Amino acid sequence: MELRHLRYFVAVAEEMNFTRAAERLHIGQPPLSQQIQALEAELGVQLFSRGKRKIALTDAGALFLTRARAILAAAVAAGEEARRVAQGEEGELRIGFTSTLPLTPILPAIVQDYRRLSPKVRLHLREMYTADQFDGLLRDKLDVGFVRYDGRGHPAGLRLQALRRDPLLLVMPASHPLAGLPAISLAQCRDEGFVAYPDSAGTGLKDNVRLLCARAGFVPRVAQEAGEAITQIGLVAAGLGVAILPAPLDCVRIAGVRYLPLLDEDAFLVMAAATREDEQSPRVLRFIDGLAALAG
Repeated sequence: MELRHLRYFVAVAEEMNFTRAAERLHIGQPPLSQQIQALEAELGVQLFSRGKRKIALTDAGALFLTRARAILAAAVAAGEEARRVAQGEEGELRIGFTSTLPLTPILPAIVQDYRRLSPKVRLHLREMYTADQFDGLLRDKLDVGFVRYDGRGHPAGLRLQALRRDPLLLVMPASHPLAGLPAISLAQCRDEGFVAYPDSAGTGLKDNVRLLCARAGFVPRVAQEAGEAITQIGLVAAGLGVAILPAPLDCVRIAGVRYLPLLDEDAFLVMAAATREDEQSPRVLRFIDGLAALAG
């Protein structure tokens, strides 16, 4: 049974006349009659009772009409849905983001704009470390990643679109002798204990901090590890050390903490949108196009 057979049957059932149904379908009457007879033979039931001057639906035909209409409507809906998905208007968009993204204007701006343009696309957002986002993109577990990196390199097979460049800040106890400075260099912190991400964390910040400290002539002494930035700030407030974090986190106001700009060259991290280089999904491409106005 093909969809065209159902369309033929519905046309005849609605017109109750083979001639008018054939004109509506733009086919000849004899082929239409043959197709209806073939459909009845395939089903093993009579769909129409045929008189000399008129036809009528049998009970089986009336039931089949209801089913046929539903099947044809579902087929049309499936085709329209497939076209919307192909055009990026429906489906799901899987987005990863680092913990500082919600502290910037980027997230609310792009989500609101994208929902306005593509209201039927479901957005699935997950907070993830940068390394985990890179892995998710390469394994097709994510569609877009909002990542932090030092602006110099990223895994092969991915494309990064820089959105903003955030300075790194030294987070230190307000009671520290150097807390009153307007800015500070890492060389002045060589004797400090650092509150840092553990090596198991997939953040690029820890490697960047090590590189910056090496350029300043020392290896940072890690006094305490914490996997969340806000936890690190709380540990600094408790006097357990100093921390280095991106500037958007200075909105986290905890008593007893100061945020000082770093004077060191390259003391920054880039926020970027990461996608696969060979990405072809209209949903993803539309989302990335919307980010262009936010870059800067």
